[in-house]
Amino acid sequence: MHKFTYLDNAATSFPKPESVYQAIDQAMREAGGNPGRAGHRLSLAAGKAVDKARLLCARVFHAESPQQIAFTQNCTTALNMAIHGILQPGDHVITSMFEHNSVARPLYAAGVEVTKLPMNLHHGLCVDDIKRAVQSNTKLVVCTHISNVTGTINDIATIGAFCRKNGVLFLVDAAQSAGNRKIDVQNMCIDLLAFPGHKGLFGSPGTGGLYVRPGLKLYTILQGGTGSSSELLDQPSKMPNKLESGTLNVPGLAGLAAGVRFMMEQGVDAIEAHEAALANRLIDGLSQIKGIALVGPGNAPDRSGVVSICFEQTDPAQAALVLDSAFGIATRGGLHCAADAHKAIGTLQTGGTLRISPNYFNNEQDIDFCLAALEQLTGGI
Repeated sequence: MHKFTYLDNAATSFPKPESVYQAIDQAMREAGGNPGRAGHRLSLAAGKAVDKARLLCARVFHAESPQQIAFTQNCTTALNMAIHGILQPGDHVITSMFEHNSVARPLYAAGVEVTKLPMNLHHGLCVDDIKRAVQSNTKLVVCTHISNVTGTINDIATIGAFCRKNGVLFLVDAAQSAGNRKIDVQNMCIDLLAFPGHKGLFGSPGTGGLYVRPGLKLYTILQGGTGSSSELLDQPSKMPNKLESGTLNVPGLAGLAAGVRFMMEQGVDAIEAHEAALANRLIDGLSQIKGIALVGPGNAPDRSGVVSICFEQTDPAQAALVLDSAFGIATRGGLHCAADAHKAIGTLQTGGTLRISPNYFNNEQDIDFCLAALEQLTGGI
């Protein structure tokens, strides 16, 4: 039996670097206090672990200071904080048809006017389309950096420059790009960046964050204890305390710091190149299998490592089940929490796609084994 082959890194990365496991264990044993809530050694150790993670995340995204990074339990929470913290009834938002429900649902719940633009599978959102969609009440443009369905990459630097020039706020969902694509929030004119800690940054589930541009004021959707200004009923106004109510996930953030350090040591360029090579090998192999169709752009650099396919005669969820049970291969079949994207590509009514997403810890043998399994599954040799 072949070793277990994990190709579902778009959902969460696995395995993690050994240093991440060690950091989580060490934090549980040696930094078990509540950060910012006391002056004893365990509380101070916890605070240092959080500060380290904040500093490293700020460096990765080129934030103006670590204080502009607020930690959350995941990217979804960060997106909700940004969307509900910025928008009010009467505002207009421009987004795309390829957004995850972590964007689509908060926008729907906010009760604002939303324009959903089409997205070219090869080149992403068109800035000219955004320009034509701008209205007098347009408050925000929000889009994913990389589609979690097709692997399509948006040119967020160009979109950000347009938004900054025209006085529109820009929110980026970096769920599929944080850690494996270069992101510079200052040069790319990003006002708000939501990111997960458990995917390309190699941290554990239960970690994520929101970058907020200095001077940008958000309404808070969560109020509570922050360890600061405890005498006031008002939520503290300074970042990151304004957005960090309650006890932080100290072990998770210690692991995140170790994951970010590992990522920085390998280099974003090297990680991107490795994932691109695996995606190209996968796409080339898929083109030789009858009964399978690629959904999305062709070979890198026009795409990320997220690869989706459709079958002529097989349900994608069933295919994922067979790959797991018969071959020990982890993929994901279905709608991937992005119904609008599947509607746009015509797979909503057919059960979505099978998504295969390698990462830095995969190798060519993993891809070849997956291709061989797909040949057997479809009989498409």
